[in-house]
Amino acid sequence: MSRVDTTLGELAKRQLKNLCDVLGIDKTSPPQLLGELLGPVAARPLSEPPLWPSGVADDATPLEFSVQFEDSGARHLRIHLERLAGRPSPAANLQAAKDLTAELADRYDLAVERLHAVQDIFTSDDPQSWFSWAFSLIFDEAGNPSFKLYFNTDMHGAGAAQQVVSDAFERLGMTSASELVSTYALRREGKDLPTFFAIDLDRSAQARVKLYFRQLDARPADAEHAAAAVPGVDRNTIREFCATLAPGVERFCGRPLMSSYSFLEGDPEKPSNYSLYLPIRDYVPHDAVARERAAEHLRHHGFDLAALDDSLGALTDRPLDARAGLLAHVSLRLTQDRLGTSLYFSSEAYGGTPART
Repeated sequence: MSRVDTTLGELAKRQLKNLCDVLGIDKTSPPQLLGELLGPVAARPLSEPPLWPSGVADDATPLEFSVQFEDSGARHLRIHLERLAGRPSPAANLQAAKDLTAELADRYDLAVERLHAVQDIFTSDDPQSWFSWAFSLIFDEAGNPSFKLYFNTDMHGAGAAQQVVSDAFERLGMTSASELVSTYALRREGKDLPTFFAIDLDRSAQARVKLYFRQLDARPADAEHAAAAVPGVDRNTIREFCATLAPGVERFCGRPLMSSYSFLEGDPEKPSNYSLYLPIRDYVPHDAVARERAAEHLRHHGFDLAALDDSLGALTDRPLDARAGLLAHVSLRLTQDRLGTSLYFSSEAYGGTPART
């Protein structure tokens, strides 16, 4: 089937099947679930422009794939997805996401207590943000999903975002988390900005509350300062990560660095981990260079290099030096004694970033 005749849903499901093969995941149910979660836009031909410019991926596609590596050798497949309404608008998309959340909660018996505690904070009749709610799915080897829900902290306007974060932490009994975030994360006025507030919807003891914040015009030292909120983190690892993926970049003036903290209910005093997300697509001429830098990073930490190339091949057969954007971000995840990384891939359903000289 040619790309002209392909729908968004057909492309995304084919790519997901290929990624399941790469990572040894049963591909019986994930593609069908993905088609259902995409909703009305799944049937839209790729020959037509996007129905709505989704905030999930840079080319307006409402989904993004990622492969997570653990230092134990484990690997996980994830999808970041926005549910769009049949007739999209900020308010209609928010309602579509809320309806889907209720449907998934019944279908998978999701833990919704945290959601019920904060959902009115992240609801508006007139959302001011580029998206309101989004979803993350992570699949186990049998193809069973677990879910995370993202809220846009700018929903009531960027000026209200920091208060929104404080209110959400307070509702969840994590007031000290809000104080820590102000000290370590949001210290550069106008440049360190809350972006997403997220909650895991599973019932495990490791279910997390997460805050993501973008760091405009940041230096690696700014990420190091944010990471210091997690006791015992090796700051040299952050410096090496930035130097490997963006050598010679002293200040990230393109797409910004993003950081996140994870908090567990039993220990709200400090984050359980810190993650740094580097938008590599903005700091390479094309994906062939992104691939080489990501490979060096994986090799340095002993991760499976074959999974990088197999994942790229699962998504496209285009020459990597044609443009940037297929490998969109690389993340570094740190605790006192563990290290992980994730690779974020665009489906390129609606194109990619032009090659740079």
